[in-house]
Amino acid sequence: MVKVAPSLLSADFARLGEEIRSVREGGADWLHVDVMDGRFVPNISLGLPVLSSIRKATDMFLDVHLMIVEPVLYARRFCEAGADMVTVHVEADTPENITAALRDIHAAGKKAGIVLKPATPAQAAEPWLREADMVLVMTVEPGFGGQKFMADMLPKIRTLRERIDAVHPGCLLEADGGADANTAPLLIEAGCDVLVAGSAVFKQADRGAVIRAIRGE
Repeated sequence: MVKVAPSLLSADFARLGEEIRSVREGGADWLHVDVMDGRFVPNISLGLPVLSSIRKATDMFLDVHLMIVEPVLYARRFCEAGADMVTVHVEADTPENITAALRDIHAAGKKAGIVLKPATPAQAAEPWLREADMVLVMTVEPGFGGQKFMADMLPKIRTLRERIDAVHPGCLLEADGGADANTAPLLIEAGCDVLVAGSAVFKQADRGAVIRAIRGE
């Protein structure tokens, strides 16, 4: 069954502990934590101290998405702050440094993944498919929550599903952006294992109902 990872970017940060508890009790599988530096994307979000606080507040699997330049400089520190999975953008540094970041994450005992922006072709993931634990496809432009789902990313997801199944079947495939009860069936059919849902979950009072609807239950 597909995993649902509510994105804390859409949560009420004045009530973050309550928000986390509400999605955990609602049946969410993971928490998705967006880290933005104002350089790789035109927005700034939370950093290491907030992640450390989140880690103390929950035992949920923390899926940390680094939208930052030169992620190799910080990947290990996010592992130490409590991430269970750290994903880095292939566009954020040289191929050599992306490889080094993945190896740093693995050396810290955590799972490592790569991320592709909408304009980045599926083939860009190829150098890391055999060592990545997950490939994340952005189905909106990274940097802001609440954007409209980009259906033209579905062929890319299908292509990646085929390649992952061929070379590293244990690698997960995640989609981030615009996932809700209407778009989730399309993403699941295309081959996604994990769906990130932000405003679709946190803008509704009954988080459990939304999570179940995204899963198709």
